[in-house]
Order: sequence, then structure tokens, then C-alpha cells
Amino acid sequence: MALQQGLRPLRRSIWSSQSSQLGLAAQQSRGYASTDIADTIQDLESASSLRAGTPAEDTTSQYDPVGRARRRKIQLPPSRYQFRPPKYYRGPLHPHQPPPASDPASREFQPGPFSLPRLEQTYQSTFAQDLMTLAYTHFPPGYVAPTKSARLRKWEGESPYYKNRPLRGPRGADVLRLLRKPITFRNVPKLERVTVHSMISAAKDDSAHLHVAGMVMQAITGVRASAFKTKKSVAGFDVRANQYLSLTCELKGEDMHHFLSKVIDVVMPKIKDYRGVKGSTGDSSGNLAFGFTNEEVALFPEVEVNYDSYPPKMIPGCHIMIHTSATNDRDARLLLQQIGVPFYGKLVN
Repeated sequence: MALQQGLRPLRRSIWSSQSSQLGLAAQQSRGYASTDIADTIQDLESASSLRAGTPAEDTTSQYDPVGRARRRKIQLPPSRYQFRPPKYYRGPLHPHQPPPASDPASREFQPGPFSLPRLEQTYQSTFAQDLMTLAYTHFPPGYVAPTKSARLRKWEGESPYYKNRPLRGPRGADVLRLLRKPITFRNVPKLERVTVHSMISAAKDDSAHLHVAGMVMQAITGVRASAFKTKKSVAGFDVRANQYLSLTCELKGEDMHHFLSKVIDVVMPKIKDYRGVKGSTGDSSGNLAFGFTNEEVALFPEVEVNYDSYPPKMIPGCHIMIHTSATNDRDARLLLQQIGVPFYGKLVN
């Protein structure tokens, strides 16, 4: 014990002397480092790239990346030139997985947002809460939901034809309607996309109608129109197969909100004696559609400003299909009524 007590002050003196030596060395190194940094900065400033001369002519003449790529006998693999994600999702265990939608290489990538559409902002701040309140279903305390029978029924009976038969559909209809889940803050109906479609029957005789219609649709939607061929020949309408007679534009994100705002706030009020959208429209899955004639399409501001640029007889009509996340026409109609779309007639849910 006495030996250990005698060694403790000795250890302290050794550590104190070593720490003082290290501190002195650190101060000296800091001084040397500061001088080295100053010299380095002066060297960099004196050897600036702006003062460097032009490279030799031999060096510039030999630099030809395009020619070097052409002289290459073996091309690099396609993945070095471009990348396309898989078109179909084949499950989580497949070796080729599509990138996330936020990746610019994804097929579902949507650039932006570049602006804040007024319609989208109003939906997030007002419409979503109001729609959730309108579609709210109150159940008192102690309520127990009744058990529902299976949607697909068995074949019951003693007939031998009923054995091992597949399940049949529900009573009353052969089509299975989508189930409506209670609307909460997680599944409030919202706009998904808008499809603008136009059928140009006059293009079977003159393709100029198709070109003018494509320019008009691109002007009013801001999206390049895609042309589609006819699949079959119809003698009654003088239509042959593989003729380009229709145009379609798919709108999503900002383009969708800007287009709907323009239709509701600008075009519809301009139409004389406009009654609105028919109340029976819908496909029972939350998708509603309406149409404009060629005179009504001419009321779009992009066409109205440059009306002389388009032949009046070649301006097409169009159908507008609004796709929503709702599972029935009632919820989709509530959403569009909040946005400002008028409906008339009997409402068919």
C-alpha cells in the first residue's frame, strides 16, 4: 500500500510533464500550420486558372469524344446509355424492382410542384374536412354492426348440378358493386386524374382535322395529345381499321387542378343557358363524365385568344372524364359539387 501511495504523485508528475510538452508542441504546430496555410493560399492565388494559358492545339485537336465513341467496335451495354424501369410489377421477390415514384427514372414520377393550384390548396384546407363531415356516419355507444352474409352465394339444393359449382353473384344484379368503407381522414375522396378525349370522325377523309384537334387539345390542357387507331372496320360509319380517329390527354397533379379550375370558373359560366352536368352520369365506381361541343370548346381562353389560328369547322368537341378515389357516384358527386360543378336532374347514386 505504501508503495502504491508513493507511486501516485510520481504518475501525476509524469502526466503533467507530458501534457505540458504536448501543449507546447500543439502551439508550435498551430503556428507552423497557419504559416503553411497562408503560403498555400498565396500559391493558389498566384496560380489561378483564370491566368492559365490556352491548351496546345495538339491537345484540343485530339479531344474528340464523339469520334472516339464512333470508333468503338463494341458498344457498351444498354444500361450505360439509358435506364427504363420494369413495366409491370412482378411481386416483392422479383429481382427487378421498380424504383419509387419519387425517383426521376420511375414511370410514375411526376415533376414538381412548380406552383400551388388554388383548387388543390382549397381542397386541403376546406373541402376535405367538409366532405368528411358530410359523409360521416354516427353510431351510438354500444352499437354492434350486424353480420353480413357472403357476397358470393353457394348453390344450395339437392340437384346434382349444384355440386362443385363456382359461387354465384349476389341477389339483384350480376355486377359486384364496390364496397363503401366508412370515410375517415385516411380515405377522404380526392381527385386522381382527368381524361380528355375527342373523337374526330371527319379525320377519316381529311387528316387535317386530326392535326387541328391535336393542337386545340394541347392548347387547352397543356399536355400533348395521344392519337389512337381504330381496331375494326365498320362499314355503316365508313370506318376502316388502323385509322387515327381519336385523341386522348391524361392530366395529373398540377395540370389536372389548373384544367378543372379553368373549366369550372371560366368556361362553364360562359356557356349560355348551361344547365350543368346530368345527375345520372357515373360508372358506379366514383368516375363522372361530361362533354363540351365544339362551340363550347371555343370558349376556352387559349382558343378564344387565338381564334383566328384555328379553322372554326375543325375545332373538335371533347369528353371530360374525372377519376376520383371514391367508390360510388354519391361521394364523387359530393366532391365535384364542393369544387363547383353544377348537376341537374335526378341524382342516380
